[in-house]
Amino acid sequence: MTVKSKVPVSVVIIARNEEDNMHDCLGSAKGWADEIVVVDDQSTDKTVEITRQYTSSIYFRKMDNEGIHRNWAAAQAKNEWVLYLDADERVTPELQKEIDELLPTTTHAAFAIPFRTYIGTYWVNHSGWYPGSKTRLIKKSKFKYEESPVHPRVFIDGTCGQCKKDIIHYGYPDLEHFLQSLNRQTTLEAKKWLDTGRKMPMFKGFWRTIDRFFRSYIGKGGWRGGFMGFVIAFFASLYQIMSYAKYYEMVRNIKENAGKK
Repeated sequence: MTVKSKVPVSVVIIARNEEDNMHDCLGSAKGWADEIVVVDDQSTDKTVEITRQYTSSIYFRKMDNEGIHRNWAAAQAKNEWVLYLDADERVTPELQKEIDELLPTTTHAAFAIPFRTYIGTYWVNHSGWYPGSKTRLIKKSKFKYEESPVHPRVFIDGTCGQCKKDIIHYGYPDLEHFLQSLNRQTTLEAKKWLDTGRKMPMFKGFWRTIDRFFRSYIGKGGWRGGFMGFVIAFFASLYQIMSYAKYYEMVRNIKENAGKK
């Protein structure tokens, strides 16, 4: 039988069309979390219907900017301690127990948590993916995400501790979904460079592409993963060159449109 957390924790989940994940995600927090908050981003499948089986704290907001969206979601929670989860993530009983032991006496304002990420059934435990800790357990009044559309940084008013137990992340059902995500993320990355006025000359774009491959494959031990280690290192470099190519196209289009005026 699952026992409620000793310190009230609100699990906050953001979701869009996640009917295949919601039962397992919500079920992993049910009975332990003092509150489950779900922020739905205009789902058209059964995400909301499934969510109502687990919690009545459902909010509706279109994601316009990841950092802003995550900050808004946390603000809906009633408790000071918030555990962020995405719909494809699961909080393990081992992590629940660790959090129960940490929170009553901690002086930290946040905790980073190891992520065990899967592509299909393959656990990526190399290439810098594991433990790949992310700051997900936070004190609401001491924490804020950067208002960035992709990969927002975290700002903490205080110290950040480190959990030892994992969040399970079923991030990609297969490599096709991984590439689809890569395509979306690189578009947002290129737009971020453009919106923030960051300069990305061709040499820098190429150098980052090469550097990312060797850091993943050699520096972070991707070679230990055999063929999948090579694939992941290649995709890491692909992220850089795709981001640069899209950025280059955006800049060129702006210049061409300006020339027509």
